[in-house]
Amino acid sequence: MTELDTATQRPDLPAAWTPAEVEAELYQRWVDRRYFEADVKSDKPPFTIVLPPPNVTGSLHMGHAMNHSVMDALSRRRRMQGYEVLWLPGMDHAGIATQNAVERDLAKQGLSRQDLGREKFVERVWEWKEEYGGKILDQMKRLGDGIDWSRERFTMDEGLSRAVQTIFKKMYDDGLIYQAERIINWCPRCQTALSDIEVDHSEDEGELVSIRYGDGENSIVVATTRAETMLGDTAVAVHPDDERYRHLIGTEVELPLTGRRIPIVADAHVDPKFGTGAVKVTPAHDPNDFEIGQRHGLPNLTVMDGRATITANGPFLGLDRFEARPAIVAALRAEGRIVAEKRPYVHSVGHCSRCNTVIEPRLSLQWWVKVETIAEAASAAVRDGRTKIHPAELNKRYFDWTDNLHDWCISRQLWWGHRIPVFYGPNGEVVCVGPDDEVPTGEGWRQDEDVLDTWFSSGLWPFSTLGWPESTEDLKKFYPTSVLSTGYDILFFWVVRMMMFGLYAMGSDNQEPSRAVPFRHVFLHGLIRDQHGKKMSKSKGNGIDPLDWMERYGADATRFTLLRGTNPGSDMAVAEEWAAGSRNFTTKLWNATRFALANGATVARPLPAREELTAADRWILDELDALVSTVDSNFEAFQFSRACEALYSFTWDEFCDWYLEIAKVQIADGRAEATQSVLGHVLDVVLRLLHPAIPFITETLWTSLTGGESLVVADWPKASGAERDLDALAEVEGLKKLATEIRRFRSEQGLKPGQKVAGKVRGACCVGLLDQVPSVRAMTRLTEPGDEFTVSATLEVGLPKGAVKVELDLSGTIDVAAERKRLAKDLAAAQKELEGTTKKLGNEAFLAKAPADVKAKIEERKAVAESEITRINERLAALPEA
Repeated sequence: MTELDTATQRPDLPAAWTPAEVEAELYQRWVDRRYFEADVKSDKPPFTIVLPPPNVTGSLHMGHAMNHSVMDALSRRRRMQGYEVLWLPGMDHAGIATQNAVERDLAKQGLSRQDLGREKFVERVWEWKEEYGGKILDQMKRLGDGIDWSRERFTMDEGLSRAVQTIFKKMYDDGLIYQAERIINWCPRCQTALSDIEVDHSEDEGELVSIRYGDGENSIVVATTRAETMLGDTAVAVHPDDERYRHLIGTEVELPLTGRRIPIVADAHVDPKFGTGAVKVTPAHDPNDFEIGQRHGLPNLTVMDGRATITANGPFLGLDRFEARPAIVAALRAEGRIVAEKRPYVHSVGHCSRCNTVIEPRLSLQWWVKVETIAEAASAAVRDGRTKIHPAELNKRYFDWTDNLHDWCISRQLWWGHRIPVFYGPNGEVVCVGPDDEVPTGEGWRQDEDVLDTWFSSGLWPFSTLGWPESTEDLKKFYPTSVLSTGYDILFFWVVRMMMFGLYAMGSDNQEPSRAVPFRHVFLHGLIRDQHGKKMSKSKGNGIDPLDWMERYGADATRFTLLRGTNPGSDMAVAEEWAAGSRNFTTKLWNATRFALANGATVARPLPAREELTAADRWILDELDALVSTVDSNFEAFQFSRACEALYSFTWDEFCDWYLEIAKVQIADGRAEATQSVLGHVLDVVLRLLHPAIPFITETLWTSLTGGESLVVADWPKASGAERDLDALAEVEGLKKLATEIRRFRSEQGLKPGQKVAGKVRGACCVGLLDQVPSVRAMTRLTEPGDEFTVSATLEVGLPKGAVKVELDLSGTIDVAAERKRLAKDLAAAQKELEGTTKKLGNEAFLAKAPADVKAKIEERKAVAESEITRINERLAALPEA
């Protein structure tokens, strides 16, 4: 432990940093002082982030913690740079998740939503939301989110509901919203259509059966994992150029078990190399089959209801799909129709993300958004640079989606959500109602039962939260938003939809093209994985609770760990030891600041002129200036990992490990005033730079150092742009090399780190290090030689301008006999390793079979052994006689 760790410090900073005792009170002080509230009347340039709205049912997980750390760091830095910052919070009503949560509560009471009826059930959901929803908001405060809580929104509050109804009506009138019967993802348990993002795919074991349709020369074999759907087949399709089946195109074949005859059609969608090259076509139960059916005018035969129960007349009527599957296979086998069976057959199966039920593709009458024109606009905005995606490598994925987007199913068969504003009259009338339109009433009128997909309302988030469709001051000031930070995994599901909606709504409101985009920059981070690179999940037991980390290591350590691993578009692996390492970093910063304060560090005096400073002073100021530039450039490029790494390296290595040790000597040698000013200045800047990443500890230390109001509203440092002092750099680099070599030599001589040894440093003046000798002596525990100084060990350190010789008197400092015995043991082990590796590398049979990487490792081990033998022999030669 160094003096830095044990020094007595000034009383207003405790001996240790205890985040759990400080963070909540400090955060509330920021909120009470309204630091995070944006002033719409400010003349400062705006910087806006709208929080990706977490589900009202959600709680903070590692993905949230990383993304929120990113957004908070961006916001805090811009605020310090003089921007009017709005970080706007809110929650998503999360249609399926919330409805399921309330239905589970009702089930405990023996009730269903049908027992309550729609109106009473929705009332119950609102009550649940008020009582249990939104706990994630308090967890965000625990993390330190600098959010404007005065502007908190909810996707079903009055203003956002008005925005939803407005844009639905506008798109309906423009022909962009329509109703049609198509294939959708259907959850038989939740009884609703699902968006693609609400479907989780996993590799499940199933069975692939090959079935012969027809007999003799005109028979044809198809393969399927869903035998129960064959009851709804209305054709068999083959590729038009497949010579095997060309003679069958246009003929009919009998569908087994049904007696129906179905056509064999030619369709280019069929892959002749997959399976038998012939596919069964079930238009009502498969999206690809539906498209084939549309092209060939095939009937859509539905054979399952919403509960995935067989509805086709016959022996399987009323069976669940998973009961019907083996029953149908058995019946086909009995008729000799099964040509082949593969079990287990592992394939991708979609599951409802809420209840894990296997989803069922189903033909259903739903509401759709026609996306072609609005997707083209979303694509153009990125292509012409109005919105920039970081990293740029993900542009291709974005364009793949926007250029090939299918119409979007927006209706859900739920009761909780924005109800579709379409009314049906007794005589077939259909009326879409805007927020200011009169609702049709009277006998026979009814509203559409469905609600809108949650992603429909969240797609409006960047502008609906700012008051659209009204032309509010917030909308004029803070739209378009500056940055969207989110995971690359929802680039299509959310980002593309916000782009489409923003450009459609704001572009049609006579906005300039550059003002219509919902955000200027999209930062896409990766996913959080465990230390082995595996995806975190409850079932695997490898998840990490960020609240647990914050409790044990503090919010700052949690944030710094996550930011230090955040790179654009790249997944991040985390482990608990990294959080512990970040806590050690905050401890190091705490102790360094306490030491500096105890030794008079101050910002009360301006820095002395450069010519009045030592080489070490000039060096640390130049390093600090470079740090400011590095942090700035990496923040602007969303390279948070590099920014944090630079801050860590400078703080721990350059400042704490080198400059503070030099500062001790300078203060003791009568250069206190200048050194104290440099210490104060460096700490002031470092704490400002670190504040966006670790706000709590930097606030505590900075206010103690400067007496300032708060780092939240302090100025961001600016690089001076001054030319680096190369002479000072060379002098300090020489000091560092000399001290490092002496420390290494001491260790090799068996000296304990704190053990003082008499020594002489010769030749320092010739290499320009005379002024640094006192610091070198202090860092390496070298005392001035006395009258009885005896040279028993010599070290020569080569430097650019020459060599420095260090002579040590080791008499009485080590047990020579014990040291020789220890070294002899180490030498024997190294010689044995050398002998073993040499023998292996001389074995021709081994060399002929061993992989290149194995041989390389053995060669490396041999080289290490040789080096170790040389080192030990030199050490033995340098020891005095016992």
